[in-house]
Amino acid sequence: MTGTHKGTSITRRRAIAVTGGTAAAGGLAIAGYQSASADGTTATAGGTATDTASASASTTSGSGTCVLMSSVTEGPYYLDGALVRKDITEGKSGVPLTLRITVRDTTESCAPVAGAAVEIWHCDAWGYYSGYTTANPGGSAPAESEDGSTADDKTYLRGYQVADANGVVKFKTIVPGWYTPRTCHIHVKVHTGGEKEDGTYEGGKVNYTGQLFFDDDIAEQIFELEPYSEHSGTWTKLDDDMVYDGGGASSGLLTLEPVHKKDPSKGYQGSITLGVDPDAENSGAGSGGGGGGTPPSGAPGDAPSASASSSASSS
Repeated sequence: MTGTHKGTSITRRRAIAVTGGTAAAGGLAIAGYQSASADGTTATAGGTATDTASASASTTSGSGTCVLMSSVTEGPYYLDGALVRKDITEGKSGVPLTLRITVRDTTESCAPVAGAAVEIWHCDAWGYYSGYTTANPGGSAPAESEDGSTADDKTYLRGYQVADANGVVKFKTIVPGWYTPRTCHIHVKVHTGGEKEDGTYEGGKVNYTGQLFFDDDIAEQIFELEPYSEHSGTWTKLDDDMVYDGGGASSGLLTLEPVHKKDPSKGYQGSITLGVDPDAENSGAGSGGGGGGTPPSGAPGDAPSASASSSASSS
């Protein structure tokens, strides 16, 4: 289960302090959901508006409905300097997940945002984040690494992809595990205006910060498999999560299709469409929205950071 370090490192790190509360609406985004098939075609899975104040701004484009939604907190486990790469696993074991994200422009009738940089990060099958492996995921889980002195230097399950002409990026990863008190989720940011440099993405601004979620029934099936089952304890369901607000697709619930219907260990194809205003800015940093879900022991401040003042506190 220990991730393989491929000589990569994050040279600029920061940890963001977050607090509990309602998600800030600093940046608006639209979310339509599509299920990705093996040949790359898509079929609409729907989406309904939950923000009544913004419902009139919803637009329809092609086969999908664009639904406005607000950004939420980036959480306490963000690190600067993620690598531009499609495969972010770095040898981490878990149920394979191919994640397809489409970025569209709310100001241009859901036109694709070619060149947008989509960044994702999430925990491994036991609930550990790279860079924060001293944080206890709750319950009973094996140690992330036999060599604790270098565990926080790893960069697994973090990365960028730059959208093609259709606004699409694809990631090869694994389904995340869980940690107390959060449900199964993936963090996401959409950046525009920057460029690839030294293997990462530099400059520009963050237009959207959000989190993507997994259906409870699917998560439960996965958590019964190895290596997830080696993490024992009680995991949080969607209804009890501090960030997910129950809005289904419009709140970040992924459309998931099994690679093999009778064998969840073969993996899933997940998809979502995120719409952004390229002129807006919302990093999720310091917004206080939603809380990041710090594990019960091992605060993120124990992890490396750019400076002492940038370390995070428990939320």
